[in-house]
Amino acid sequence: MSSSKSICRFFSLKRKYLAFPYALFLVLFVIIPLLLIVFYAFTDANGYFSLEALISFFSSPSRLSVLVVSLFMGLQTTLICLLLGFPAAYFLANKRFNKNAVLVILFIMPMWINFVIRTGATRDLLNAMGLDGGNHPWTATLIGMVYNYLPFTILPLYTTMLKLDHQQIEAAQDLGCGPVKTFLKSILPQSLPGIVSASEMVFMPVMSSYVISDTLSEGKITLFGNYIYLNFTYSQWNAGSFMSLIMLLIIGISLILTRNIDKDPQVARGGGLW
Repeated sequence: MSSSKSICRFFSLKRKYLAFPYALFLVLFVIIPLLLIVFYAFTDANGYFSLEALISFFSSPSRLSVLVVSLFMGLQTTLICLLLGFPAAYFLANKRFNKNAVLVILFIMPMWINFVIRTGATRDLLNAMGLDGGNHPWTATLIGMVYNYLPFTILPLYTTMLKLDHQQIEAAQDLGCGPVKTFLKSILPQSLPGIVSASEMVFMPVMSSYVISDTLSEGKITLFGNYIYLNFTYSQWNAGSFMSLIMLLIIGISLILTRNIDKDPQVARGGGLW
């Protein structure tokens, strides 16, 4: 018995050792950079504690307008991606319509192409259609955002819809529910975890994106990511760090608000909504 216990202790220690590289990576590339962001956000150019970056941000109409524009662009892109991605994911996950996994790969293939190349190709296509960024900066940027982030919407929705309880859907239809009521009472509640995941994968990256808006709007639309990039480019570390901290706070709030959706079995199954 003593030998078997010693062997168990040995292997348990071995498993702990395997976590050391990940812990080291976490400290070096996650925790320390976050601490540096917080440090620069609340210090001045000489390294002393200061609220100058905070006051400068909230007293600057231009910076606040960039935040509002970024939020609106993120919300609009997320909504359009959900409206387009939901029926596409339902079609791909339904074996009655899609019997071949190749279609799923075709929807995900744009993610394999370099981000900058996709954006440049989108710009050339929009210019040929008369939707150049010089005359239609918002429309061109919005189309580019939807094109680039639509696969990130379809994938989590598709994964969630593979787990739909079709017996519940059939029961709703047998009980006299029409297509709209069946969708609202059964399909939509079961798809809610995928909707939340898709929204998180689109909303924040859109706000922090700067390549798409710079390329497609020809510099006429500045998003939050652009502003952070410009601050760091011109060595304005304190202002850029505080804006990065704002982004982190928005991400944290969104995660807190949605953290229990995947864990709630009633929401996942659509239970309690009948």
